[in-house]
Amino acid sequence: MIPLFSVKQIREVDNFAIKKIGVPGAVLMENASREIYEYIETARQELDLPGKIAFICSRGNNGGDGYAAARHCFNNGYEIVVVKLGKVEEMSQDCKVNYNILRNLAGEHGIKFIDYKSLGDIKKIKNYPIIADAMLGSGIEGELREPYKSIVAELNKFKGFKIAIDIPSGLSADKGYAGNAFNADMTVTLGELKKGLFLGKGTIYSGKVFKGGIGIGFSIFDKYDTTEYLIEPEDAYQFMPEKKKDDYKYSAGKVFTIAGSGSLPGAAVLTSRAALISGTGASILAYPKSVRRLVHKNLGEVIVDAYEDSKKEVLTKTNIKELDKRIKWADVVAMGPGLGRAEETQQAVLKIIKSRKYKNIVLDADAIFAIGEDGYQHYNLKGAVLTPHHAEFAHLIGIELEELEKDILKYGHNFAEQTGAFLVLKGAPTIIFTPDGDALINTTGNPGMAKFGTGDVLTGVIASFIAQKNNIEQAIISAVYIHSLSADLLLKKSTEFGYTASDISKNISAAIKFLRKSVA
Repeated sequence: MIPLFSVKQIREVDNFAIKKIGVPGAVLMENASREIYEYIETARQELDLPGKIAFICSRGNNGGDGYAAARHCFNNGYEIVVVKLGKVEEMSQDCKVNYNILRNLAGEHGIKFIDYKSLGDIKKIKNYPIIADAMLGSGIEGELREPYKSIVAELNKFKGFKIAIDIPSGLSADKGYAGNAFNADMTVTLGELKKGLFLGKGTIYSGKVFKGGIGIGFSIFDKYDTTEYLIEPEDAYQFMPEKKKDDYKYSAGKVFTIAGSGSLPGAAVLTSRAALISGTGASILAYPKSVRRLVHKNLGEVIVDAYEDSKKEVLTKTNIKELDKRIKWADVVAMGPGLGRAEETQQAVLKIIKSRKYKNIVLDADAIFAIGEDGYQHYNLKGAVLTPHHAEFAHLIGIELEELEKDILKYGHNFAEQTGAFLVLKGAPTIIFTPDGDALINTTGNPGMAKFGTGDVLTGVIASFIAQKNNIEQAIISAVYIHSLSADLLLKKSTEFGYTASDISKNISAAIKFLRKSVA
């Protein structure tokens, strides 16, 4: 796992370096600026761009990093232009030092400075092949104010390769929220990785993220406890279920899927099939008897346990007694995909959850909706796995989607810790919240996954891995990573437009094989 840090922790390290170690702030800025230059130069060479770069620098320490990095670019042969925002007398001390050095160089060598007065000044750098944002640092929260709001909107129209210094201006470094932010192709973040770069809008605005040192080493961060982590390939590999030589079909995991209805049969197929494809020994699907023909031909080796639905084509409370034997038999119950939201179906779902006659349960889609309608506080969800997307989670906890996205970590942590459940919050990226207080951020996946059915497949993979392991958290980590890795590998022979949820499911085995070769 790769730890992610808060702004407060990173500032504490800066203060420690200055006050305890005795490293002046200007030296830390100089060290950081050299790292920034190295990343800029590497990107320029890889993309075969001209050595022309425009910096937009404000009056704080983020602007100071920009002025210092601009000097290094100039000293290494770049043609540079600097757009200065704010008055010199308003600059932080270290920012003013580096501004004055660069300004003195400009007088000797003709470096171009533009003192910002209007958007017309920003338009003067429109055609620069590289544009660096050194406006607002990690301390900024909330919506951008003028003139930054208009400046960022204008810069985002430009076609040049965009680099954010430390964090894209307008993005919350702790929450990953932004009304609007500098849309970077690359971010060079300083000190340590900040959690907001990998959450919510951070995944959109940050581009590719690189870590730049400040000259005191990264081991100094080891003393800090963190609760947010990036999942690495080694984690997914280490936590994979193990196949034993003496396994047989029932010892290799038993998954009972309660999913699908007459109007939504596909979800049941995707979930129950994915469980089998992901290695579980026995996958059985509970499905309405009157419409079982809709799923039979697509299930392959999955067994159908058809319940009497009196041609209603949905699950009702009268079916619970029929399902009880299978619920007790299963290692894991997967419930929700495609069940529908009929009142009698929701009542059946809630009764099954309330009875707790299972070892493990994975709840998705319509099962989560039912809990949200009734109030999740009424149910014992300890040890359960819930897999909502953002809108479903907002409904579950009774808030607006916009409110959730302003602080995903707060709401996710609170829910998992209060209920004792594992929350798999599907999105870009998917985040796993554990009852112990950790948030584990998935690092695989691509936009092609935003299609019907991908969540149904994930439910099946998670249920399968839990059925094969004793450790729920580890099973979820591997399942989430491999599910998205399968989608990433499909891009080698398709595009994000062309593949479907069924393709992801069929490619799970190839993803596991790829992971083994990559890590082992």
